[in-house]
Order: sequence, then C-alpha cells, then structure tokens
Amino acid sequence: MAGGWSRDGAVQDQIDDTVSDAVSAARARMPRGPSAEYCDECAEPIPEKRREAVPGVRTCVACQSGRDSAVRHSAINRRGSKDSQLR
Repeated sequence: MAGGWSRDGAVQDQIDDTVSDAVSAARARMPRGPSAEYCDECAEPIPEKRREAVPGVRTCVACQSGRDSAVRHSAINRRGSKDSQLR
C-alpha cells in the first residue's frame, strides 16, 4: 500500500535499485584476467589456493583486506527519511 504521492510498489522499487547498485559495484571491483603469482603491492607470493579461488587476483590476502577496509560505500539516501538526512 502506497501513501501520499507514491505509487504502489515504490518502496520495493527503491530497495531493488539499492541492491542492484550494490551488486553492480561489487562486480566492477572483481579482478579480471590472469592471476598474479606475486602481490602487486607487497611482492609476497600469492598462494596457489587463493589464485584458484579468485581468478584474476592481483593482491595477497593482507593487502586486499587493507583495500577492502578503505572502500567507501555510496551514501545515496533512496528512502529519504528525515532521520537519515540529519546525520
């Protein structure tokens, strides 16, 4: 049930769009091409199991963990609630 000026299903459309954007962003960050034998950042060898598990990997686990913690996620507020806009 929609309220106000929104149509039925508008909230679900917003949720679907948010999930779709997150999936697209994650896929864009995935490595492509041949895996490196040595980490591009620290030159440590990348274990064979990691290269098999993640095709196209270019960094070791430690360096990738550092990269992942530095990734900033989108701050788009699709819901438009006043509480989230005040933060």
